[in-house]
Amino acid sequence: MNAGQRIRVSHLLRPEELEARLREIGAERYHARHPFHLLLHEGRLTRGQLQAWALNRYYYQSRIPMKDAALMSRANDPDLRREWIRRITDHDGSGRNTGGMERWLKLTSGLGLDADYVRSEEGILPATKFAVDAYVRYVRDQSLLQAVASSLTELFSPGLIQERVAAMLRNYHYVDEKVLSYFEARLTQAPQDANFALAYCQKHATTPAAQQEVLDALYFKTGVLWAQLDALHFAYVTPGFIPPGAFVPQADDR
Repeated sequence: MNAGQRIRVSHLLRPEELEARLREIGAERYHARHPFHLLLHEGRLTRGQLQAWALNRYYYQSRIPMKDAALMSRANDPDLRREWIRRITDHDGSGRNTGGMERWLKLTSGLGLDADYVRSEEGILPATKFAVDAYVRYVRDQSLLQAVASSLTELFSPGLIQERVAAMLRNYHYVDEKVLSYFEARLTQAPQDANFALAYCQKHATTPAAQQEVLDALYFKTGVLWAQLDALHFAYVTPGFIPPGAFVPQADDR
């Protein structure tokens, strides 16, 4: 298969073959390869560019429980609902347990952003909103199998998280482990999420057409993640065109 060519399912794949195809997509299209992430990991972003990344990623984080609630509302399988309730709790928190949203705000605050400003969503890039909102609609409107499969980018996130944490601690003196606490939790949560979703897709994608839906969902989701970084790179790196109303860094203080 040529680079960039989409995988097509012509016959029923064995479960391990389906997983192999999914991993092929991730190897080619997961946003770990995006130039913005490469700059981040090489320590070549300014504080203002990091702030822009964390601020815009907050919008994505804030919509994860919403898309999970949309999926859960359509599920008549109690096992699936119980799994997705856990995901919502992981992000929103429960009782005294801190959720991913609160830990992400620790990151934005540690980078020097005001928490109320972050929550207001006023400075989010329009392209970020378009991409993330499209993801929520996809999970709400497409088949339940596609909605579950769209979460399979978590198959690839632990490696990216480990690389990101090590790089940020090494390259940005104003970042410490407390600021990056969001990522520590995801190192255990993401594999659990991914393993459940993969097993669900392997079990329920019982025709070539259904397996194609699974692959197409991952194509869509990798595109959503890539598009968010495209927007950041265009606005804050090259050519540096920040749209009206979006966050403007105060200074390029490293």
